[in-house]
Amino acid sequence: MVTTPRGRPRSFDRLTALEQATMAFWEHGYETTSVSDLTRAMGISAPSLYAAFGDKKTLFEEVVEAYAGSYGSYGGRAFAEEPTARGAIGRLLGEAAELFTEPGHPRGCLMISAATNCSTPEVEESLRARRNANLASFEARIRRGVEAGELPADTDARALARFSGAVLQGMSQQARDGATAGELTAVAETAMRAWPRPPARFPAETAPETPAGRGA
Repeated sequence: MVTTPRGRPRSFDRLTALEQATMAFWEHGYETTSVSDLTRAMGISAPSLYAAFGDKKTLFEEVVEAYAGSYGSYGGRAFAEEPTARGAIGRLLGEAAELFTEPGHPRGCLMISAATNCSTPEVEESLRARRNANLASFEARIRRGVEAGELPADTDARALARFSGAVLQGMSQQARDGATAGELTAVAETAMRAWPRPPARFPAETAPETPAGRGA
């Protein structure tokens, strides 16, 4: 029995094409990156893009998921590995200073810069929801720090979380404006000095560190 092929096999590597789309969106943002920009960056035709990834919005959603699990995963590691809120957010900011400026990819954070001048409501809301989820995780970690006695009982967890988020977002924009890793590391260290100091009863050997000295 002879069977008829269902279609021609893809002539490109899907993961490579997704990475190239990530670079395009990261550099230019969602709104100003056209389908023709994407096909040129990915080295594929528009029909191949639609067949493999769906439309531009669906492709961007996949890009954001891939970014969160790769370039953007430093935050999750910091929260999983550091024993204190101060240590976790301090490490996150310190490592962001490096990620936002390292060669080989666009500067700053894709989830922050891709939202600039975005007029597509679904995309704008999706990115906002992710950023708000990050703030919520900051706040929850800080509240646990207060409960553990790491931070003073009168610490305003929500304000401190928003402060830390604002620093992170500002670092992303400054990186795109040309700030160096050293300059952004100094910003991160200055931000952590604004945090409340641990209560005197908090054991010195478990006191959180600043980003300095972590190689971040």
